[in-house]
Amino acid sequence: MKLIYLDNNATTRVLPQVMEAMLPWFSEQYGNPSSSHPLGQYAKQAALTARKAVASFLHASLAEIVFTSGATESIQTAILGALAARPERRKIVTSTVEHASTLLLLNQLAETEGIEVLLVPVNSGGQLDMAALAAAVTPDTALVTLLHANNETGVIFPVAEAAAIARAQGALFHIDAAQSAGKISLDVANLGCDMLSFSGHKLHAPKGVGVLYVRKGIALQPLILGHQERNRRGGTENLTGIVGLDIACHLAQQSLTSERTTIASLRDRLEQGILSRLPFARVNGNGLRIPNTTNICLPDLPGDEVLLRLGQAGVMASQGSACTASGTEPSHVLLAMGLNRDNAFSSLRFSLSRETTEAEIDSVIDTIAAIAKHILPEVLEAA
Repeated sequence: MKLIYLDNNATTRVLPQVMEAMLPWFSEQYGNPSSSHPLGQYAKQAALTARKAVASFLHASLAEIVFTSGATESIQTAILGALAARPERRKIVTSTVEHASTLLLLNQLAETEGIEVLLVPVNSGGQLDMAALAAAVTPDTALVTLLHANNETGVIFPVAEAAAIARAQGALFHIDAAQSAGKISLDVANLGCDMLSFSGHKLHAPKGVGVLYVRKGIALQPLILGHQERNRRGGTENLTGIVGLDIACHLAQQSLTSERTTIASLRDRLEQGILSRLPFARVNGNGLRIPNTTNICLPDLPGDEVLLRLGQAGVMASQGSACTASGTEPSHVLLAMGLNRDNAFSSLRFSLSRETTEAEIDSVIDTIAAIAKHILPEVLEAA
């Protein structure tokens, strides 16, 4: 059975070029970048080369790049660092549809530290209420932290506009770019952010490596103490992962425009195919979206059963974020957009990659139509 992988927002396959670049660093080049001997200095140079690649990827400077274990660590470092940098400010503003790595920490800070957390709503299309955001950010706001692109719907927030709102009140601004990195262009100057996070494994690098961009002049309190990363993140660097991230960023940057167009057309083909075969289906999220993501509601079809049958047919998809995909609670993102619990449970996320083909998309459309006909034959006959 051929595997069709449409869960790339959960993680991506490490590309062959990335794996090839990483292999020597598992065995032959095993030096610690902090060591002064030649093996260590060779490793240090490799980390510097990767830092240059990531800085170019973000249009940032070398000194503004901090390597971490992934987006979760980067996000939480940014949040805690913003509070430490502005201890007199006790408020954080975010949205109702953020990733769990943000919301879980903010809930804890509210409960244990008395931090005021304001959640800005979205409309039925998943778009941020900018008037509510402007009203929420005040002189006592330490940080505004927002997703660049939603991990479940792909909807893109106007982060540059949000950054201007934060800046006007003297608040720091952080972007969670875990899903936009490698899919749309990231220029930290144009985005207006003070900090930005992303993970390597979302753009065909390995798991366990990530980035926190910290704008020059921002004093960042480390989450993990140590001399590495200019005293901003302790611990021996994951050099193997960093080398892989170097290549992944190069590849993403080289093919950004062409692949964005190709993947978007495949995403649209998937949506149109499902909507034409299943007239009751609808897309969750509208407006600007990253090109690889669609979230489709199939009313009256139990999402868990559809996913099970898709998996049996070799199609890998999801009901939402892999970090919260317990199956016992509906997506908080879809509930925030106004879907009821039943429709949220009946919604599926498909996330494509540069490796997705037209033939795979057509196969998925046929498979979903067949599953729906098996579960709800009378509904489709009536349609």
